[in-house]
Parts: sequence; C-alpha cells; structure tokens
Amino acid sequence: MSPRRTLPTAVLSAALAAGTLAAVAPAASAAPAANGPDRHWLGSQIAKHEHFKHVPAAPSLAATQTPGLDVSAWQGNVNWSSVAANGAKFAYVKATESTTYTSPNFAQQYNGSYNVGLIRGSYHFAVPNNSSGAAQADYFVNHGGGWSADGRTLPGMLDMEWNPYGAACYGLSQSGMVNWILSFSNEYRARTGRYPAIYTSTSWWTQCTGNLGAFASTNPLVIANYNGSPGAMPYNWGYQTIWQWSDSGTFPGDQDYFNGDLSRLQVFASS
Repeated sequence: MSPRRTLPTAVLSAALAAGTLAAVAPAASAAPAANGPDRHWLGSQIAKHEHFKHVPAAPSLAATQTPGLDVSAWQGNVNWSSVAANGAKFAYVKATESTTYTSPNFAQQYNGSYNVGLIRGSYHFAVPNNSSGAAQADYFVNHGGGWSADGRTLPGMLDMEWNPYGAACYGLSQSGMVNWILSFSNEYRARTGRYPAIYTSTSWWTQCTGNLGAFASTNPLVIANYNGSPGAMPYNWGYQTIWQWSDSGTFPGDQDYFNGDLSRLQVFASS
C-alpha cells in the first residue's frame, strides 16, 4: 500500500443517521494503534492479502463511468474543494467499525464532500466475530450510516474483507458468514429502506462465503481490483456498481469508478 497521511491530533466524532447530524462524544486525541480501526480503510486487508500491484496510470475513463473516491480517518481532514475541482463526483466515507468505533473525521469528510456538490455515502468495516450483523447494522445507522432519498446520499456500504485481528474469515463457517451478511443487510434495509452495497474481492468472497449466498438481486457490488480491470465478479453478480481500481491517484484515499454516467449515479443515490 502507498503511505497514508498521518492523523491530526485534534479529532471530532460525529454521527449522521438518515440525513440528520447528531453529535456524539469526541474521541481522545491520540496516535492510532498499530492495528487499530483507524488503519482499516476500504481495501486495506484486501491489498495485503492479494499483493496488488499499483496501477501506474488511471484506466481509461469511459463516458459511461464516473470518477470518485473513498476515504477514512487515515486521510484526516480532506480538501474537498480540490477534490471536486479535480473531477470527483462521489465519495464514500468510513463511518464505523464493529460496534465500538466511529471515525473521528467522519463529519468533516461526509459533510465536506456534500458541501462541494459530491454525492456521498458512508461505509461500515465489518468485524463479524464481535457481534451480530443486525447489531452492527444498527450501530452503523445510528452513527452515520443512514440513507435518505435526497439524490445526494448513496446507500450505506458494508465492507467485507479479511480479518485484520486474527483468523482470515473471523472464525465463521462459510454458511455462518453468509448468515451474518444477511443479518446486516436485512436490518439495514429495515432501518433505511435500502439494501446496503457490499464491498469485497472475488477471492475473499469465494474463501469466506463459499459462494453460498445469492446477494446480486438485492445488494449492489463494489469490487476491489488494482490490476487494471474489475476482473471476474464474485459469485452471482453479473457486474459491479463501483470498481475500486487503486489505493492512490488523483484523489485522496482510494480511486473509484462508478459503472455509469452521472445521471445513473444520481438514480443510484435516489432509489
């Protein structure tokens, strides 16, 4: 992985559920732990396990693709005016991990991206051996993962990747992992009216779900592949909604392409 920005010492913690901001207790100012949640961004474990090579230049952007990015506390406060000026149209922001962590930079990143005109959403880093899928979905919605049909808010995203703390698949059986994801997905839909997007890689999905779950009809796919193309899709998905194609580039954080033009991105945000 490429180097990430050092976290600022002054941090804020905030939550946004269904479009309504509610303050929560600020996190203590401290350096991030060597393997703490501040170091677990979208794809951090996938890049480690799959040994992705950096793409030297951006893949050709088709007229039917829309550029965006995803960020976490590792980027600190983002200069969103610069991001927008460089052509980004959407952003995903890490909100939560498990049921114990909220990103200290969430408010600046989530509201800042909105204020410069980006369509934005939030994501949850799953830790399936800590608590149920439903419990983590509730924590996510209560701390920034809500959705509203305002045309500017993307459905929440569930980040499913290798365990940074221990056993690769969190000690769950393949059927147990599928049931955990279903629990999260169904609770998120009950709370927001939308199914969450699912972020993963094809190799993680095969290893940890055994291709037992059929999520393609309900959950949009966000695929990680830094080898120049989206590659083979995980089981039962025919295409990706978003492709995370690099962990560095024009924008802070990871580089993403939405699989559609801006009008389709607006539809995705709205319904």
